[in-house]
This record gives sequence, structure tokens and C-alpha cells, in this order.
Amino acid sequence: MQGVFFRASTARQAQALGLSGHARNLPDGSVEVLCCGSAGAVDALCEWLKQGPPAARVDRLECQFVEIAEAPTGFTTG
Repeated sequence: MQGVFFRASTARQAQALGLSGHARNLPDGSVEVLCCGSAGAVDALCEWLKQGPPAARVDRLECQFVEIAEAPTGFTTG
């Protein structure tokens, strides 16, 4: 997915919700989003990701809850 500012829009949405993590492109063209924060904020981001930014087309969304050793600081794109 290119040209729709998906990762940047995701970062803004995550930061507004007080989440940390990342949004990055994967080799298959999909976008991986890792977010850490309160359950309510994570759920809100998952709901937003179903549509994404206005120019995006979301074909499939898979949300998984995983445990990580240490939460990242800030929210990055890459």
C-alpha cells in the first residue's frame, strides 16, 4: 500500500490514543502495526484500522494480542 499515507496516519492516530509501537511495510506489501498501551486504546486503534485513512483500501485486518518483553517508546514508521 503506497501513496495513501497509511503508516503516517496510523502513527498520528496511535499517538492521539497514547499508544507506542510502530507501523511498517512488510515485503509482501502489507503493513504491520504493533501498538502498546491500554486495552481500550488498542481496541480503538484496531477499529480505526478497519477503514484506515480516507484514500486507503483495507482488504483484511488481523489483530493479535501478544506479550513483548519491553514496550517501545514513541510510535515510529519504517
